[in-house]
Amino acid sequence: QVQLVESGGGLVQPGGSLRLSCVVSGFTFSNHVIKWYRQAPGKQLEFVASITSSSGITNYANSVKGRFTISRDNAKNTVYLQMNSLKTEDTAVYYCTRTYSDYWGQGTQVTVSS
Repeated sequence: QVQLVESGGGLVQPGGSLRLSCVVSGFTFSNHVIKWYRQAPGKQLEFVASITSSSGITNYANSVKGRFTISRDNAKNTVYLQMNSLKTEDTAVYYCTRTYSDYWGQGTQVTVSS
């Protein structure tokens, strides 16, 4: 069945870095856009970044542009989100989903705090 599994979250100080991973199975990974979203406590779900299938075209929310980098390894069925220069406002649960946003992972918690 379709599965997306996020990992790599944790507690980091402001200015620090984390790399999230999204490992997918149950569908043809190379045919899908993969997207990252996040949800902070008491706030709505927010788009973070996406990457297309074959060409690897990326798109970012303005709030993370220049700090986050999304990439994919089609051989490993994995999408990465490299997060640098983290801010307290990046604290959220981060989710990955595919093109149709019909399947979601369980999320991984990112906490940025001193």
